[in-house]
Amino acid sequence: MSDKCMHCHNEETCPEGAKTKARSEEEQQKLLNRLSRIEGQIRGIKKMVEENRYCTDILTQSAAAAQAMNAFSRELLDEHLRSCVAENLKAGNTEIVDELIDTLHKLMK
Repeated sequence: MSDKCMHCHNEETCPEGAKTKARSEEEQQKLLNRLSRIEGQIRGIKKMVEENRYCTDILTQSAAAAQAMNAFSRELLDEHLRSCVAENLKAGNTEIVDELIDTLHKLMK
């Protein structure tokens, strides 16, 4: 995990404190492909609403999109644990545990 802000490239002076993470091309493409499929599902749901489709049909597609988004989040969390969290712990940065706990609390709302 990088300690550089995506915008100003220095987390210490960044007002947003934004961090970045270098991903392999393969990992990035896999995530982007998954998001593109989800984006297509959302466009499909929007079209269903525009066409006044039956409620349960829209709800079924909405549930599928929500499940797809959850699968995306799980995949990203897995990678975060294997890379960012593991690397920080190996380097002695235990603050990453508090960050992880905060993230998990947000995900479990």
